[in-house]
Amino acid sequence: MRSVRRAAVVAAALIAVAGLAPAASAAAPVAAASVAADPAASELGTYWTAARMAAALPVDADRPVALAPATDGPQPGEYIPPSRSFDGIPQAGAFFWTDATGAGRTCSGSVVRSPGRDLVLSAGHCLKGYAGTSPLRHLGFVPQYHDGEKPFGVFPVVGNGVYVAQEYYDQGPHAGAEYDFAFAVTGPNQDGERLEDATGGVQLLTDTGYFHAPVRMIGYPAGAEKPLGCWSWTTAWVSDDPAEPGTFPRIACDAFTSGTSGGPMLLPWFGGWAVIGLIGGFHTGGNTPQVSYSAHFGAATRALYRAAVTGAPPAAPRS
Repeated sequence: MRSVRRAAVVAAALIAVAGLAPAASAAAPVAAASVAADPAASELGTYWTAARMAAALPVDADRPVALAPATDGPQPGEYIPPSRSFDGIPQAGAFFWTDATGAGRTCSGSVVRSPGRDLVLSAGHCLKGYAGTSPLRHLGFVPQYHDGEKPFGVFPVVGNGVYVAQEYYDQGPHAGAEYDFAFAVTGPNQDGERLEDATGGVQLLTDTGYFHAPVRMIGYPAGAEKPLGCWSWTTAWVSDDPAEPGTFPRIACDAFTSGTSGGPMLLPWFGGWAVIGLIGGFHTGGNTPQVSYSAHFGAATRALYRAAVTGAPPAAPRS
């Protein structure tokens, strides 16, 4: 009975917020003097054509596009909120890069507020290959990418600008699933704009528990012309997989397939948005397109954020 009552309350909240969604804008960009343009931004803007972005492969290519047998899938009779394609919001976007073979890769991310106004949040399993001095291979972030367009340009990730928790490197994506988050420090775009000055940012929240409603999840399926958006709610999922222990935020939203990893889970927040999770964590975000997970944001997330905003040396795999 408790679960039925909770579902009814959440459904009512979703209906109310869905009607108000257009008014729930993100924090407005702040007018600021341009900094020196990064030559890498122009190079990335030229390299990442609409065709190359559309052809980029998801880093989480093993995430199925159809329901697969898994303990972490939808529960019998569970309501799965629908998703829809839309033009996105300025604070969410897609990473693009090339792997060691030269193939294009992609993941999702969101702009978080920071003193340097240059920080993007994503999943650890998306960015872990760029620790330390690893070659960045055309690595850049495209806010509000849609229909082959780059409305704010491309923001290159700076050298030594990828922050992944040391625990994630040490334990790997399974045993270290609770640390599946990352930050990337960006340089200015081709116009000399800092990222957050151009797009605004979302507030990073930590230690807020597991149950949140309403939650707006946004992600970029690889090869899609537009991002997906979905309104739902999060609950706690206690892992039943001994290889991936922990408790994770869980959210049901339909059609979140490969490429959506790193996409934010957002709450309406004082005229803008706050991020309380991202697609990742348990089973690197889930084994089905209907149910997604996040690592819980807590002390380790705050520590990694502090490292990124203070310019501390980033962690790296131990030799």
